[in-house]
Amino acid sequence: MSRAEDIFQKLIYFGEDAIDEYIINQQTEELFLDFKQAVSVGKNFTTLHRDDRRNLAKAISGFGNSEGGVILWGVECSRDIEVGDVARAKVKVKNVHRFLSWLENAISGCTIPSHNKVRNHIVSCDANGDGFVATYIPKSDIAPLMTTTNSTIYIRSGSNNVPAPYAVIAGMFGRRPQPNVELLANKRKIEILDNIEEDILYPKSIDNPPKEYVKISFTVQALNDSNVIAREVYLSCHTLESGGEYNKVRFLNYNHMDAIPSIEGQLNLISKPELRLPPRGALRFCNVEIIFSPFVDDDFKLEGVIGADQAAPKNFRIYIPKNKLRSFVAQALRKENEDNVLLGEFFNDYFIGEN
Repeated sequence: MSRAEDIFQKLIYFGEDAIDEYIINQQTEELFLDFKQAVSVGKNFTTLHRDDRRNLAKAISGFGNSEGGVILWGVECSRDIEVGDVARAKVKVKNVHRFLSWLENAISGCTIPSHNKVRNHIVSCDANGDGFVATYIPKSDIAPLMTTTNSTIYIRSGSNNVPAPYAVIAGMFGRRPQPNVELLANKRKIEILDNIEEDILYPKSIDNPPKEYVKISFTVQALNDSNVIAREVYLSCHTLESGGEYNKVRFLNYNHMDAIPSIEGQLNLISKPELRLPPRGALRFCNVEIIFSPFVDDDFKLEGVIGADQAAPKNFRIYIPKNKLRSFVAQALRKENEDNVLLGEFFNDYFIGEN
């Protein structure tokens, strides 16, 4: 049993007597124990006060990134020059069951990633519904944990949760700086095609094919937006719905990449083993051509992912509902708007990047 779990079990077993002992003995805050007064009191509160939420988030990050610990809610703590912060008096949490519920609801949103092993226990509750709560935060097996309140990674140092320098985090968790690969869609262009001139689109044996098409073309690039070299940069994408039987998605000019065989409508590319993408460097994967006909009978959906070895993958997709696709194609064919307006609509409204 860890020291933090031992403290938590003591509070469960002895209840308020354990708190009285802490005050009589002037127990100091230490590596595994924190005393807090609850701010979320009174009828005006309907959720956890921001100060309580901030303290909870810091503790989950600090204790979770270290060896674990316990927050005891409902104890006044004051500074002793010689020994540090000590327990002085009991200040019961008002409506302790409500406070417990607020804690439970807040835990999952306090850190990234969330710590799903945090436990709360009502140490005691009087006739008025007031009492004390213990929050047990074990060491996390998915550290480091970063707070959502101020995007900081904490570690436990003495009796405080302190921001951890990056060098400390890297040393603690054995991680080197990671590359960050972002998707770029450049050289954007929109054109009107005549099928008579573009025999490659459809065989002439097709009955009554559309006479004009709208072609959106762009290059897919990877940007290494980090300070370290990126290796094994990859792109994978596939068309889920084309929007209509005359529509096409074509991937061109990816000969310098290793292409992995895939099913129809899917493209899998990865950079050659000897390629290294330097910091702030960009790599072209391929050219993409999306060809729309005026005969739209479904949504258009294309999804993909881009990344590199040791880098977090980045998802992206192009999604156009069929009604909007009909309108977009009609405007392009009638040339109602400038090309840059249509391109802006396509890439700003329908091209979606997701972290």
